[in-house]
Amino acid sequence: MPEVKIRKKLLITEEIFHEGGPVAATPRKRGAIIAVIENPFAGRYVQDIAGFMDDLTPLGVALAGELLQALGGDAKSIDGYGKGAIVGAAGELEHGALWHVPGGYAMREILGDAKAIVPSTKKVGGPGTRLDVPVTHVNASYVRSHFDAMEVGVPDGPKADEIALVLVMSSGPRVHARVGGLAAAEIKGEDGLR
Repeated sequence: MPEVKIRKKLLITEEIFHEGGPVAATPRKRGAIIAVIENPFAGRYVQDIAGFMDDLTPLGVALAGELLQALGGDAKSIDGYGKGAIVGAAGELEHGALWHVPGGYAMREILGDAKAIVPSTKKVGGPGTRLDVPVTHVNASYVRSHFDAMEVGVPDGPKADEIALVLVMSSGPRVHARVGGLAAAEIKGEDGLR
């Protein structure tokens, strides 16, 4: 498989104090890291692409570590995550799917004992394309207070022969979460769902 060639990385962090209601006692933190890489399969159909996931694994671990540090460095404070990919126009959706394993397992490794599947999205688009990356609780996908998404994008990417690979982490529920459902304190931690 070809080596991973990174053109640029972007790191976005935010603190959410309120959403029109009372100011939260503890602001919610969210962050995303994006690596824009060369798509080695752009412009042609390649049958056997799965091996590139192994090549992406070190990048996934490095990006997860950088994002965790940007959010304070405490893995126990991170309770939400998601991932995504934007494939440039000379690629195909399946090239974005190569990020599922290296991106998801990297965050699980960095965060320790995360049980829930890492939600994901992907699309094909040109420079400036925006992506809503879904976020759920790291240990139980059914925790409603953590259902969220973070919008990300790269102003000058991905170019036609690139892929933008995204990881998102968050700490805390939505600032004004109040629609019921399974609470984080009620997680059983048996199956990644509840």
